Order: sequence, then structure tokens, then C-alpha cells
Amino acid sequence: MFLGIDLGTSSLKALLMSADGTVIAEASHPYPVNAPHPGWAESDPQDWWNAGAIAVRKVVQSYAAQVQAIGLSGQMHGVVVCDGAGNPLRSAILWADGRSHYELEHYRALGTEALRPLANPLTVGMAGPSLLWLRQGEPEVYRMARWALQPKDWLRLRLTGQAATEPSDASGTLMADVAAGTWAIALLEALHLRTDWLPPIVASRAIAGTLTRSAAEHLGLPADLPVVAGAADTAAALLGSGLTTAGDCQLTVGTGAQITLVGDRPTLDPHGCTHLFHAALPNQWYTLAAMQNAGLALEWVRQLLGLSWADLYDQAFTVEPGCDGLVCLPYLTGERTPHLDPTPTGAWIGLGLHHTRAHLARATLEGVAFAIAQGFAALQATGANPDTLYLAGGGSLHPQWRQLLADVLQRPLHSVETQSASAKGAALLARLGIGQDRQIGEPWKEKQAIPGGSATQIAPAPQITIPNSPSPALETAHQRFAQLYPAVRSQL
Repeated sequence: MFLGIDLGTSSLKALLMSADGTVIAEASHPYPVNAPHPGWAESDPQDWWNAGAIAVRKVVQSYAAQVQAIGLSGQMHGVVVCDGAGNPLRSAILWADGRSHYELEHYRALGTEALRPLANPLTVGMAGPSLLWLRQGEPEVYRMARWALQPKDWLRLRLTGQAATEPSDASGTLMADVAAGTWAIALLEALHLRTDWLPPIVASRAIAGTLTRSAAEHLGLPADLPVVAGAADTAAALLGSGLTTAGDCQLTVGTGAQITLVGDRPTLDPHGCTHLFHAALPNQWYTLAAMQNAGLALEWVRQLLGLSWADLYDQAFTVEPGCDGLVCLPYLTGERTPHLDPTPTGAWIGLGLHHTRAHLARATLEGVAFAIAQGFAALQATGANPDTLYLAGGGSLHPQWRQLLADVLQRPLHSVETQSASAKGAALLARLGIGQDRQIGEPWKEKQAIPGGSATQIAPAPQITIPNSPSPALETAHQRFAQLYPAVRSQL
């Protein structure tokens, strides 16, 4: 048995998988995201630690003695500063945090050539800018910290007593040379940012430590289990979904929306709108269009209108495409692809007396779909032209919502149902880790065939294909949407 632990933004998931890829059990436990000041987003790592014990104990139960290894995945970009034992010195600063907006100027001052190794647009909420804020805003914490870790890497430190990270998470910090898979030391020194608190980078499927006795008691597992380095949540989800071949492309709709394209070489975006990160497997990368306002905006509107999810969809799809002239800009928080705007503004534009609650709901769904289409266009502008676009995520289950996405994107979508893909990817990395040398931090070396075949072989096949249909009304609304964002932004 292999245990995958996925440390998400609002909950921790645990998944138990057999050697052939069968999911035996899974469980999750929630925790809050706190906003002590406007624009901030923080979590208490102790909440993560407590949730881990609850979720893991639920899934392992009588299988505890059969667990062979543990793999981790987790939310990207955030940072935990802690002492040598892993005790946090403050709350974790998360990916959704906007406080480091001004710190991005320190990066920009270095010039385009110096920033090239980062291979990513400058974005608030990533560890590098957050740590620059910490240097100025909380200098005593900055000085005292022994480690600055990504969320899942902090969890692994607590599990094993060993500090490490791996390429997929390191590449999302704005502190790493993405192509080389190393820390960008020269750039960090130019920023006058500490480098001594950065952990070593090992392969995603390297054994990065073993479970300590106290951590084993906390989780209800045997001590000394190997703990594999793991991967960032998106990289782990690609592996868990079987998207491991160059050209594989998937749209995932959840709180945010991501479009990921797997590649076998690090390809930079000449327009600087999309992200480039390491994948979980060696010599693979993925290009990412990241839209932060998807399910987040829909949930806000659902609550505002006092609707259940079923009512939201039922009412929205009584309205004709184009919403009788109503357009929604769904930007309730900072947006990444393609705008790279930490402080946009949401709006319904074109309101009239003839509009109803159903129009507001439909316009929001259309606005989210248009924003996703803009992200896909940014991905295509890098030169990518994927043959097939898969669709996944808990925010993409309603059939009419899926159809709207296909129509707006103007291509068929192939739906795949992979539950807890990140946790499953973490479990797969644990399985792969068993085939390596047991010396901690050793590069991965395959000694034998992987039990149960490759990740691709056990991945789910597409279950539903959603054909796209032309819609002149949607196309007109999409054009208005594209014109309204810059027009509204220029007035703020």
C-alpha cells in the first residue's frame, strides 16, 4: 500500500493506493484560510498538522502495517518560515496573498536578462516576493528563521526531521533557475535575499527522509517509513491523471482554473503571460495558464444570490447565450493569466430592468468561461496547439456548464473523472520511490519494473466527450468581455 497526502489550500486529503493503482480509501479534513488584513491570505501550519492526523487515520485504519511509503503533494507558491525543528515562527503566507505587490519592483529593477532563469512572470503570492516583504515587515522573524519552505516541504520536515524540496515546487517560488532545476543564487544575492534558509533540491521521487517515531504516532503509522519528496499539487495531479506525455493538455476547474500543457523541454513564453514549472517526472516540464477567479467567483455569486448550486445552474441556463447584453468581469481577487494584475475589479456591466437573478448567474458563468478562454489563448500564443483538451476538476461536473466551456473554447472537451488526482499522484511517487536507492536524497535509479505498470497505464480514460457548437451570441459577448476589462481597468 502507498499513502498519498495532498496539503491543499482549504483541506488536507489522504489517499491509500494499492500497488496496481487501485484507490483503497480516501479522506479529507478542512481548515480555515485567514485574512488578518485586506489582501492577505494565511494559514496556521498547526491546522495542517492536525488535519493530517485526522485524515490519515481515517484512510489507513487496519492497513497501517501494509503501508510501504508516503508521498506528498501540496499547494504551490506559499511559504512557511520555521526554526530547525519545523516550529513555525508565524502563519504561512499563501499563494492567494497580495501583500508583496510592491516587492515585485525589486525584481523588476534587476532587468529582463537577470530574470530570465526564473522563466515565469512576476506574481504576488510566490515565496520570493513574500520573503522580501518579510525582510521589511517582520525583520526579527526574517532573521530568526532557519528554513523557508513550501507548504508540503514544511509538512515533510515535521514528518521526517529532514528539510528538502524538489523541482516542481522550487520552480514556482521565483527563486529558482527553472531550466536547471537549481536555486538562482546569483539572482537572490542581487535581491539581498537570504539563501541559507533554502533547502536542498532532490528529485520528486527521491526518498527525502523516513517517518520519525513521534510523527508515526501522530499519524497512526509504523515508524521509519520512507517519505518521498513528492510534487507540487498541479504536477502531482498531472501524474495522477496519467498526463505524462508531451502534448497532453488539461483544463482543471476548481476554486481557480488551470490549463496545463506537458512538454519535454523548458519552453519560455515570449509574451510572459504563462508559467513554466517542472513536472513530477524527470526531464519534463509543463506550461500553465492560471486563472484565479473560477469557482471562487461562482461561489461568491451563489451565496450573494442565495442559491444552491443546483438552483444556480438551473436558473442560469434558462437564459439565452449572451445574457441579453449583460457581461460579468469575474475578477474578485488578483488575476494571473493573461493579465498579471494583483488588483483587478469585478463587475456586472450592461444591467437593465429586464435582467433577473438568473441573468446574473448566467453572466457570471459566461464571464468565468471567457476568462478561461483568454488563458487558453495565452497558452496558444506560446506556439502550442494541443490536439486534445481534457477536462477535470470538481468545478466542471454540471453538463450544461461543461457545454458552455466547450462552446466558448470552440473545441471539444474530453472529460476525465480522476478523484483526488494530486493525492493519487503523491501515492504514485511513493510507489516509484520504492524502486530507488534507500540513501536519503539519492537521485532516482530504477532497479526494476514499476509494480502495476506506468502511471499512464493506470490513468482513467476519458469518459465523456463534449462536442462544441458555434454560438454567434456567445462570440459577440466574448468580444465585449475582451474590450471591457481594459476599459474598466483604465478608470481605476
